[in-house]
Amino acid sequence: MPAAAQHHRTRTTRLARALAVAGTGAAVLAVSLVGATSASAATGTTTKAASTTLAGYPNNLDGWIRESLAIMAQKGIPGTYNGIHRNIMRESSGNPKAINLWDSNAAAGIPSKGLLQVIDPTFNAYHVAGTSFDPYDPVANITAACNYAAARYGSIDNVFSAY
Repeated sequence: MPAAAQHHRTRTTRLARALAVAGTGAAVLAVSLVGATSASAATGTTTKAASTTLAGYPNNLDGWIRESLAIMAQKGIPGTYNGIHRNIMRESSGNPKAINLWDSNAAAGIPSKGLLQVIDPTFNAYHVAGTSFDPYDPVANITAACNYAAARYGSIDNVFSAY
């Protein structure tokens, strides 16, 4: 391709790629925000990235997972950051307001909600004391889903598809 027709990367793209190479959680967030092609890919992380939760964790996906892991450790619920993150990305792409309105649960009137796509009866049955009763609350959703996965599969780390 002639030099005049070559595409040049913007500084933002180069920065995002450099951060991704660094391998930090913040870098993954930066790549997601810079490269997002739809609002749903970054919903919940763009407007709250600079704030913190009441427990002092960053109010973003990394902070929600870390806060959930701290609660899980206190309650004896197994799971790892990588297992939780992998399942969140498959289930909701990191969108805490995600809702599934098309599957059999939705057809039955109980759609899957939140980061780990939990239906209300499962959320209520596996709710962990000390977390919100709102299934869209990221920490409550993660913690209840991990509690359910621990009871059914031994750990969220053992979940590799819809559960």
